[in-house]
Amino acid sequence: MDRLTRRLMSKVAKASQEHDLIEPGDRIMVAMSGGKDSYAMFWLLREIRKRVPFDFEIIAVNLDQNQPGFPQHILEDWLKAEGAEYRMLKEDTYSIVLDKTPEGKAYCSMCSRLRRGILYNAAVDMGCNKIALGHHRDDSIETLMMNLLYTGQIKAMPPKLTSDDGRNIVIRPLINCAEADLVEFAELMQFPILPCNLCGSQDGLKRQRVKALLTELNDENPNVRGNMFRALSNVRPTHLLDPELRRLYGLDNMTGDDEGLAAIEGGSMLDEGCGAF
Repeated sequence: MDRLTRRLMSKVAKASQEHDLIEPGDRIMVAMSGGKDSYAMFWLLREIRKRVPFDFEIIAVNLDQNQPGFPQHILEDWLKAEGAEYRMLKEDTYSIVLDKTPEGKAYCSMCSRLRRGILYNAAVDMGCNKIALGHHRDDSIETLMMNLLYTGQIKAMPPKLTSDDGRNIVIRPLINCAEADLVEFAELMQFPILPCNLCGSQDGLKRQRVKALLTELNDENPNVRGNMFRALSNVRPTHLLDPELRRLYGLDNMTGDDEGLAAIEGGSMLDEGCGAF
């Protein structure tokens, strides 16, 4: 097994251990779009299943949203060749997204909500207690930046989340994995990538702008992405302004030095080697 594969498997295993993502007896729906991330996630989960000292099931599920010319058969042929358990779904959300999205607005939000609802229902029908999504480290920090800049919230993508209706548990096994590693892995494995003509047809999306900004910053300091991701598990509630948070945790009564500020002023937070995340 090459170094890249070992690194990715180690990061998936660490995420699972830290957040209880994969547990004995799980039946996990692996949501596969046909992109590099979902292929990698499915492959890594299958390899981990061979190595852990307990049983769990995975089933690949793809949703054909009726995009014109969507080559669903490519993914199905790959799953058959891999001997995988899978299910192919088809729902025309493409027409709904085009019809309901105001001109100039991104398709992604409505497309995601519709797709997620269909997958949630399918997971219940198939007896799956968890749904695995292929979001990675870079998706999480991009979401953090988008929420900070455009919605006024400090919020990213959690590794594990119970759906609002309580029927499903969503997990993100790739949450510790860097996108650059997944790109390299997909090329190494020669996954047959399927295009998304809906999202890819729009220019100037906020996520594209945030991604470009992070790339520029990371080119100047290769620790930027790693530091941002590390910050998501290094929160200082006493230094935030949410009054409900202060009341809930009694933060006004806490004491101690302002270590966070001291570290930044001393340069240690900026110089730590977090880029390896």
